[in-house]
Amino acid sequence: MTGDQRSLALLLFGVFVAATLSITTWAGRRRHRSPEEFYAGGRLFSPMENGFAIAGDYMSAASFLGISGLIALFGYDGVLYCVGFFVAWLVVLLLVAELVRNCGRFTLADVLAARMRERRVRIAAGISSVTVCVLYLVAQMVGAGSLVALLIGETGGRARAWTVIGVGTLMVVFVALGGMRATTWIQIVKAVLLMGGAVALTALVLVRFRGDLGALLSTAARNSGHGVDFLAPGLKYGGDWTARLDFVSLGLALVLGTAGLPHILSRFYTVPTARAARRSVIWSIGLIGGFYLMTIVLGFGAAAVLGTDAVRTSNAAGNTAVPLLALDLGGGAGSTGGTVLFAVVAAIAFATILAVVAGITLASSASVAHDLHTSLSRRAGRTPRGEVAVARIAAVGIGAAAIGLGLLAEDLNVAFLVGLAFAAAASANLPVLLYSLFWRRFTARGAVWSVYGGLLPAVVLVVLSPVVSGGPDAIFSGVDFHLFPLQNPGLVSVPLGFLAGWFGTVTSPAPADVPAHAAQHAETEVRALTGAGAA
Repeated sequence: MTGDQRSLALLLFGVFVAATLSITTWAGRRRHRSPEEFYAGGRLFSPMENGFAIAGDYMSAASFLGISGLIALFGYDGVLYCVGFFVAWLVVLLLVAELVRNCGRFTLADVLAARMRERRVRIAAGISSVTVCVLYLVAQMVGAGSLVALLIGETGGRARAWTVIGVGTLMVVFVALGGMRATTWIQIVKAVLLMGGAVALTALVLVRFRGDLGALLSTAARNSGHGVDFLAPGLKYGGDWTARLDFVSLGLALVLGTAGLPHILSRFYTVPTARAARRSVIWSIGLIGGFYLMTIVLGFGAAAVLGTDAVRTSNAAGNTAVPLLALDLGGGAGSTGGTVLFAVVAAIAFATILAVVAGITLASSASVAHDLHTSLSRRAGRTPRGEVAVARIAAVGIGAAAIGLGLLAEDLNVAFLVGLAFAAAASANLPVLLYSLFWRRFTARGAVWSVYGGLLPAVVLVVLSPVVSGGPDAIFSGVDFHLFPLQNPGLVSVPLGFLAGWFGTVTSPAPADVPAHAAQHAETEVRALTGAGAA
């Protein structure tokens, strides 16, 4: 990056940070004394606003830069990531959105507590939610350190460390001062910027090839070095049975994990009704679907314009494919257009990171304060204002932990963290959620076993996988203690989560009051389907 590009990128970073701090200050003027205001923004957002916010929360830097880079490197196999991320929203729309909005208040544990009013169930759900959030958050923090430092031209350890500290500090400020109101508007602004940037780059790619998609694909195949194999399956996930099972495992985690991500579930509580929650998901599906179609064009465009070797030389994982493509489409290195377009893409990537980490931090602080603290604290007379204060303190603590873990993991491969977050959500959160909503016999023991029976295997299998040890690209490349052959545990841990919930339920002793147990399920079913009694 030239000095002009770096200066312009930093200027745009500063403008966006100033804008987000202004939003936080405006939102902070409204006193967040009640949990409903702090966690859910008063439930005053419209379906369109919430749909944009959901899209902003979901479309991370990994989607904007990572997926396009994978397509530039692996062609067809990279496109499969787009399919997995997008199809996941059909699960959310059909099975989760409306029912979760009717049964819960702020967190996943509220949905379970609507039927099983036991402290151990809320604690288990809270632990699972915090674990998933922290894993996702650390991945974003590490990505922020390496990505933003790369975009501003400073790749040393000190630059990455200060980037992690800066992003962590900003996210704590956003959440602690502005709550859900500030976080939502930051996500809306980010979604607009990201969609605008993607539309502009996609249009420039299509103009370069005069709208001929056939010419785009054939040029990409020719410049990839793989020929027609670039447009066929198997370049990344072909080969032996381990690679193919790994793809199935990853796909299972991506498709099912979205419906269990705490920061996505919390967005359904920011609208006034279940119908509004369903309409929010429809808005988000349209935005996210359009975005992933554009990432396909950008990925193949990077391969066609730059060549796969140039993308891999700049970054082995392909994360810089879109910025390099923007530089070329704007006129090349040293040109004013290239400088401006490159800096805009860098600023959008930074905006993406800030918005995502703010949403994750808020969801995790809500789980700590609303689920864990209220369940573990034995003091009587807890007030809503006190719970909000605990949530603010939790945001500071989670931010500090994320900064520390991000600094420790700054040189590690973070792809497994994202996969683990989705796998943990699909293994621990989704089974207990579906069982609670749809299975009449489901018990408190089944809920606890389902959460821990999915979460613990997901974590243990990743520790014993090749991404941690046993290979040149592993975290600990000098040792080999891997026993599990797959990089993502979803293929094993997701069925275990469902199996543990079933086994815990069928081995539970008969409830002391059978009519009361049946009445609780009937009450939850009516509330889920009609919204009667919903918060």
